Amino acid sequence: MTQSLRFGGGRNIALKVPPHQFEATVAFYRDVLALRQVDKQLPSVAFEFGACQLWIDKVPGLSQAETWLEVITNDLEGAAEHLQAAGVVRRDEIEPLPEGFAAFWIANPAQIIHLLCQDEASLG
Repeated sequence: MTQSLRFGGGRNIALKVPPHQFEATVAFYRDVLALRQVDKQLPSVAFEFGACQLWIDKVPGLSQAETWLEVITNDLEGAAEHLQAAGVVRRDEIEPLPEGFAAFWIANPAQIIHLLCQDEASLG
């Protein structure tokens, strides 16, 4: 890894939840924990979660909830090369990203999904 390539934690955490658990999960964070809701773009709801945003996403076809994490880097192309050399397989089939969005999907060895995003400003 080059000295100039850096990784860090992103702002977003996503809980991918089966439809039959979605309403109860949203109610838990909204009503039980009383977290402040910051966004609602159904089928997703976001809550303030300290310095992060916690997204609850309703995902048809899931049988159990999954946690997805965001990782940021100052050099997306360098990160892709570094991860490929380390044997990390891209998982772009996981979920489509908006056109022009500088990011891609990977999984750690335990198959936890990570969205790797370009974010030079946060890594200074």
